[in-house]
Amino acid sequence: MEHKDCCQCEHCQKTKERSPEEYRSLMNRLKRIQGQLRGIENMLENNAYCTDIMVQTAAVTAALNSFNKQLLASHMKSCVAQNIREGNDEVIDELLDTLQKMMK
Repeated sequence: MEHKDCCQCEHCQKTKERSPEEYRSLMNRLKRIQGQLRGIENMLENNAYCTDIMVQTAAVTAALNSFNKQLLASHMKSCVAQNIREGNDEVIDELLDTLQKMMK
């Protein structure tokens, strides 16, 4: 069975078509995070003080959490809602498993 936004077919991998706005927003966040990571790498190479590096790693963690929140909201509004409307309640267990992995 093929879905508009999410593919739940047994014979293919799941995919998600994102709007250009959502794609741009997520990609911009990832590029900022990559920049932050490069900055931390430079700090380490330049023997920066430990707490200064830890402050930057905390900022990266916060940025990744923000990225995940945006992605989770989109997933729930599209993929999860669509699957529930179509009678596929298994998506709830999948979501719960994903949340448990995210909260480790």
